[in-house]
Amino acid sequence: MSKTNVTIYGLATCDTTRAARKWLDAKAVKYAFHDVREDGLTKAMVEGWVNELGWEKVLNKASTTWRELPEKEKTGVDAKKAIALLLAHPTLVKRPVLDRNGQLSLGFKPESYAGLFV
Repeated sequence: MSKTNVTIYGLATCDTTRAARKWLDAKAVKYAFHDVREDGLTKAMVEGWVNELGWEKVLNKASTTWRELPEKEKTGVDAKKAIALLLAHPTLVKRPVLDRNGQLSLGFKPESYAGLFV
């Protein structure tokens, strides 16, 4: 395998993030883990994700955090508001975000990861 720079962003307690990390470990892929709750997010990081992947995909509206937000925070969401929400509530990020040499992917499916690490 060629030398790659891999960072996985998620929550240590998230089942999907854990499954992705377990898959990477099983394939002996070296990676850095960034816990979005513990390590936080930067505006540049979130803007990059939103610009490349789209705020509609990065903002996890199926999350408990989203459901617990006041209605006024959930209305009229656009890219700018999504970035502000993601920075204020890092657990709103769809997980995991995988950054492989600047190539981003969202969520975890073994077949998708297999395509990235061949």
